[in-house]
Amino acid sequence: MMAKLSYATPVERAWHIGLRVICGAVLLFLIAPIIVIVPLSFNSESFFTYPLPGVSLKWYVEFFTNPRWIGSVVTSFVVAATVTAISTALGVLASMGLAQLDMRGKSVIIAMLLLPMIVPVIISSVGMYFFYVSIGILNIRWAPVGLILAHTALAAPFVVISVTATLSGFDRSLIRAGASLGGTPTTVFFKVVMPLILPGIISGALLAFATSFDEVVVAVFLTAPDQRTLPKQMFNGIRENINPTITAAATLLIIVSILLLTALEWLRRRQERLHGTRTT
Repeated sequence: MMAKLSYATPVERAWHIGLRVICGAVLLFLIAPIIVIVPLSFNSESFFTYPLPGVSLKWYVEFFTNPRWIGSVVTSFVVAATVTAISTALGVLASMGLAQLDMRGKSVIIAMLLLPMIVPVIISSVGMYFFYVSIGILNIRWAPVGLILAHTALAAPFVVISVTATLSGFDRSLIRAGASLGGTPTTVFFKVVMPLILPGIISGALLAFATSFDEVVVAVFLTAPDQRTLPKQMFNGIRENINPTITAAATLLIIVSILLLTALEWLRRRQERLHGTRTT
């Protein structure tokens, strides 16, 4: 980079530096709300103000000792884990089918599979609500099942995109080679195909987990009053009684998001190394 700049004109150097400054300013603008939340979670008082009157961990203690917060975390993890398992299985099967499909309507099928990502979530939520009411499963007993199915519909497209992108560079002659050695389709998939597309599967599973764990609009429409996910609990806390426990929960969600993004970046780099496309 420095060698390239040494041959640049003063105007080109100024533009290069100015572009970096602009990009840094935009990045700071985007992450500023996140940066502000973290210090507020250590506030010693029950109000939001800067500078902090004191530093305390009592809001984290409140988060981990309050049954409502812990219950919402458990609910979110159970729902997200179930959604991840179902959407990953369905997404992989759909991607494998699309990879082998060669017909005119393939683009239409892909568009239909990705439709939940395109349609605004509020429209999907209202539609799911009236559908569940019409078939009679919107009650305390079946509400968790309805939420899992709704989140699966929203999360599965991310798995389809991730796995389909991985399969685009897959050498299909390996499947024929495995079959020629006597392997059944199931054996060839688990012994040959799956190890090679595993980074894409894991990436899609992580995106599906994040989609379900962070979703609030569908949860507001489809869950019973006493069934709360963590985002719904935070939403209700803002609406009913604002206290810094919400900032502690938000800080923990930020940490989880950073860990997920780190895992996705590691998987992306690993996939590039497997395909030999990484240049640096």
